[in-house]
Amino acid sequence: MENMFRLADHEDFFSRRCIWVNGPVIVGAGPSGLATAACLRDQGVPFAVLEKEECIASLWQKRTYDRLKLHLPKQFCQLPKLPFPEDFPEYPTKKQFVEYLESYAKNFEINPKFNEYVQSARYDETSGLWRVKTVSTSGSNRAEVEYICRWLVVATGENAECVMPEIEGLAEFGGEVMHACHYKSGEKFCGKKVLVVGCGNSGMEVSLDLCNYNASPSMVVRSSVHVLPREIMGKSTFELAVLLMSWLPLWLVDKLMLIMAWLVLGNTEKYGLKRPSMGPLTLKNTMGKTPVLDIGALEKIRSGDINVVPGIKRFSRGQVELVNGEILDIDSVILATGYRSNVPYCLQEGEFFSKNGFPKAPFPNGWKGNAGLYAVGFTRKGLSGASSDAIKIAQDIGKVWKEETKQTKRTTACHRRCISQF
Repeated sequence: MENMFRLADHEDFFSRRCIWVNGPVIVGAGPSGLATAACLRDQGVPFAVLEKEECIASLWQKRTYDRLKLHLPKQFCQLPKLPFPEDFPEYPTKKQFVEYLESYAKNFEINPKFNEYVQSARYDETSGLWRVKTVSTSGSNRAEVEYICRWLVVATGENAECVMPEIEGLAEFGGEVMHACHYKSGEKFCGKKVLVVGCGNSGMEVSLDLCNYNASPSMVVRSSVHVLPREIMGKSTFELAVLLMSWLPLWLVDKLMLIMAWLVLGNTEKYGLKRPSMGPLTLKNTMGKTPVLDIGALEKIRSGDINVVPGIKRFSRGQVELVNGEILDIDSVILATGYRSNVPYCLQEGEFFSKNGFPKAPFPNGWKGNAGLYAVGFTRKGLSGASSDAIKIAQDIGKVWKEETKQTKRTTACHRRCISQF
């Protein structure tokens, strides 16, 4: 075993506390990481979950607005092996979803190691093991830890970091500028003129929320966007699409969805919301761009309470100049400009993940790499896609684990600085 750990970066190895994980290390304690841990528990495989924040599902708990609800019916959002409580509404609130995740972790005895920020993760070919280096923070204490494991599951997801665009003059604007991840409600914006940059689901809902608090939002729509009703004839639009796709080709389902959207919402282009040439489901599958599910913003756009404006040319003090030459006086800016994966910053690997932080292989083949590397939560298919990958990963690891544990157990001396905790 000593030869096994006689690795590169020899001095760095001895400066850190080393922990052997008798099973996979899962990086991220969001829904994807929890789903994978639960499925591994069901397979009888031990694991360790590392989370950089001090809570599970930190995106949901710390970086979402108060009015948020699941955009899809709960049956499409539940994690493996534990459905939502029957008394939950069809579209659970943010608070209810967090409660569900906390009960999920408790039910499957998932106890993440919090405040563990992964600095790097790399596969050591000499030992055939993964080395995951973290910085652990607890109050004023700071410790460096290295986890040694055979399998690594990256579960940081598609939305690990917010995207902050560089826009000319924004630094000189002078008013409040925040990303939508820091927006909680429109209460403090009452009576103010707010520019919302972005027209996805977050941009639409933030604009709607601002209206409800008597603010005056202007929403920047730079490119085309699909807006669909959340429900059609009392049935979830997503559920209807899934049903149609089981019988019809994707292009035809796209056509039908757009016809039904036009019947329910009318022509959205006359309000400045031009539709892409590619259908909503095809666009989602190929580009990962999610259509907007309308929950009331379109009505506010029709009434003029939400002002739709084109792209931004530049900011100046207290103002924004648009690409059409119009100048608006504004008090605050909210950047609903989305999120991105942060995998390229920590994972020292170039075969499985591309530079944009997503697996190179498209769904449904992007869950497994080489040398015990796995990814969950990168399908661009929401919680149902993450659940599907979690099940596959646990079964794959579980198969090897069960075969090897059937063999005669052998006791091997462990390196004196390697503490087996899992």
